[in-house]
Parts: sequence; C-alpha cells; structure tokens
Amino acid sequence: MTPSQIPNAITVARMVVAFPLLWLLLEQRFSQAFWVALVAGASDAVDGYLAKRYAWQSVLGGILDPIADKLLLTVCFFGLWWGGHLPSWLVALVLARDVVIGIGAVAWWRVNGSIKPSPTGISKLTTLIQLLLVALVMAHLAGLDIPPGWMQPLLLVCAGLTLVSGIDYVVVYSLRALRAPRGKR
Repeated sequence: MTPSQIPNAITVARMVVAFPLLWLLLEQRFSQAFWVALVAGASDAVDGYLAKRYAWQSVLGGILDPIADKLLLTVCFFGLWWGGHLPSWLVALVLARDVVIGIGAVAWWRVNGSIKPSPTGISKLTTLIQLLLVALVMAHLAGLDIPPGWMQPLLLVCAGLTLVSGIDYVVVYSLRALRAPRGKR
C-alpha cells in the first residue's frame, strides 16, 4: 500500500467496523458501542485530514467516505431503534430521506452519466445534528453523565432538519437537472 492509499484504507476499516458496532448495539453493550463509534468518528477526521493535508484525495475516496459515514450513522440509528431507544417515526424519516437521496443520485447518474455529490449546508447541519443525537443517546446508555431534558428537543430538531434537508436535495438537484443542457442531463 502506498501512503496515498492510507485515507481510503481508513475509510474501508470504518465501513468494516459498522458490523461489530451493530452487533454491540443489538446486544445492548452500549459502553463498548459508544467507544467503537467514537473511534470510528475520529478515524473519519483522520482520513479527511490526511487526504487534504497531503493531497491524497481520490475519486474512490470521494465515493467511499460518505458511504462509510452513512453506513455508520444508519447502523447506529437502526441499533438504537431496535433496542427501543429511538422512536420509529424518526428512524423512518431518516431512512426515507437517505433512500430518496440515493434514488435521486442513481437517477441523476443514469441520465447524466456522472455525479459530483456536493452536500448542501442544511445537509451538513442535518448530519451534525443526527450525529449529536446518536452520540448523546449512546453516551447516556453507556452510563456517561448527560444532563437531562435534551432528548425531546433534539429529536424534534433532528426530525425537522432531516425533513427540510430531504426537500432541499430534491429541489436543488431537480433544478440542476432542469437547467442542464440537453444531452447533459
């Protein structure tokens, strides 16, 4: 392996870690799950830093990194939902948004031949809030001292941003598709 492949190797390792993380959540081993998720999150920062710092960005990394992030987040939402720690309506909303974005990306690729995903500001904020929610729920379940009263407001903010972000993706990419010259759609 060459040094320029290190960020992608870290990303693939993060994807592999999703499976033991899911198992830990399903087995209600929340302390271990919390620390595994924390290390996985830190690895995301490390691979991003290395790729940018040393100009080791690649097309493959641009594809794998968001997939790894989404896989870990989805595993956490599913595992926490399965144990009854997140409401079904929220998990359904989060998954529905991701499915709509995924279908839209495939449609764009089929029509246009290529896609350069660029998350919007609202999408980045949505992901941040989703991560915060998952991290706080996992930290609470792991026995860390988390102040009370945060769950319901954070659930509502997460749901609102998830909905708005999903609509934003549909509108933004629909407008881009309509503005693309014929044959470039």
